[in-house]
Amino acid sequence: MTRPPHPRPAFPRPVPETGPGEGAPRGRTPEPGSADGQEPVVAGQARVERSVTGPTPLAVAGQRPSGPTVTYVFAVTRTPSSETLPPGAVGHEGGGPLRVLRAGALALVVQDVPAEDFGEAALTDRFNDPYQLERCARAHHRGVHAAAGLGPVVPLPLATLYLSDRNATEAVAAREAAVHALLDRLEGRTEWAVKVHLAEPDGDGPREDAPAAAAATEDPPAGGRAYLSRASARRRAHRVLREDALARAHEADLELRRHAVAATRHRLQNEQLTGRSAPQLLNAAYLLDDGQRAAFGEALERLRADERYRGLEIDESGPWIPYSFARLDEAPQGAEGTVDA
Repeated sequence: MTRPPHPRPAFPRPVPETGPGEGAPRGRTPEPGSADGQEPVVAGQARVERSVTGPTPLAVAGQRPSGPTVTYVFAVTRTPSSETLPPGAVGHEGGGPLRVLRAGALALVVQDVPAEDFGEAALTDRFNDPYQLERCARAHHRGVHAAAGLGPVVPLPLATLYLSDRNATEAVAAREAAVHALLDRLEGRTEWAVKVHLAEPDGDGPREDAPAAAAATEDPPAGGRAYLSRASARRRAHRVLREDALARAHEADLELRRHAVAATRHRLQNEQLTGRSAPQLLNAAYLLDDGQRAAFGEALERLRADERYRGLEIDESGPWIPYSFARLDEAPQGAEGTVDA
C-alpha cells in the first residue's frame, strides 16, 4: 500500500489556514471553528468561519473499511475515566468509528481510514482542491471535538497518520512528559479570537480609500505635473491612514493581552477569506483562564467605546478549543508571537 506521510515530530498544530496559518496547503481552508450549524461551547468545540455549500454527507462514516487501513489520530488527552465518546461522533467519510486508544497515561482519539484514500498522492490531490480540503478539515475538527468531550486535548495536525496503532502509541509515549505539561497548561482555559478591520464603507469613521474618494470630487488637474503631484499626495494620505489604523489595532492587541494567559497573532487574511471589503488589521488569538472572560469582555467594550478606535470594527468569537496554543514545537516568544502574560 502507499505509505502515508510520516506525522510531524511536534504533535500539536491547528487545522491549516490559508490566511493566518504558516505552511498551509493552498486553497480555502477553514480555521478551527463552529461547523455544521453548531454553536461554540465551553467544553471545547472546534469552529469554522467559512462554510461549505450544503451539508457534509456522512452516510458512510463510522463503517469499518473493507480494505487496508492506517490509523488517523485527531487528538491526545489524558486517559479518561470513561472511554465513551459523545453519541454520533464521526470523523472522515469512509473511515471506521472513532475510538479511544490508550498510550500509557494518555489516550488518543483515532479512526481507521482507508490507506488508499490517505496515501501521499491521494492527500496531495485532496489538499490541492479547496472544497475537498475544507471537507477534510471539517472531519478533522469533528474528531478533535469528540476528544474534547473527554477532557483537555492537544489537537494533532491535519492528516496525522500512522501505519498501525502501535506506531501511534509509541510516538505519543515518547513525548508523554511534554504532552502532560501542555495539557496542564490548557486545562481550564479556552481560546478567544479577535479580528480588527477598518470600518466598512457604510460604517462610522474614516475609510481607507477616503483620500482617493475625496480627490475624485475635486477639479481635474491642470496638467501632467499637477496630476502626478495629486496622485502622489493621495498615495501618501492612503499610507498614513493605513499606518495609523494598524498602530491603533496594535494598541488594542496590547491592551487585550493584559487580560490573557498568552496571545498570538496570525497572518492577516485577505478579502477573499474575510468576506469583507475593508482590510483586516489584526487577526489574533488569546488564551484565557475561565475566570478571565468577564474582564476580557469588559476590555473589548472599553476599546469599542474609546474615541481613539473610532473607525475600527473589533469582533471577537469564542470560546474555542485552544488550537493556537496547543503546540509542543513552539516556545513562548515576544510580543509579536505567543507570549505568556
